[in-house]
Amino acid sequence: MMNWQLYMRPGCHLCDEAEHWLEALAQEFQAQLVCINILDDVAVYERYKYKIPVLQIAAQSWYYPFNETTIRNALNSIPNPDQGV
Repeated sequence: MMNWQLYMRPGCHLCDEAEHWLEALAQEFQAQLVCINILDDVAVYERYKYKIPVLQIAAQSWYYPFNETTIRNALNSIPNPDQGV
């Protein structure tokens, strides 16, 4: 199962909204959403403090504004290695 990281902070309404729909999307794509509080690490906070919410899946990152359609389209465009070429 692939992990998706959502960089966020408590009290951020944009983060809360993203977490809500990303949880459902992660289930659909058989992934696990891991929420990372940027306040827990100074380096992470400095990197993302003006960009949250930030979603990272493998080597790809999306910075706000992004929405369910943006992420779904990106995930659907990735070839499935189980299907062959």
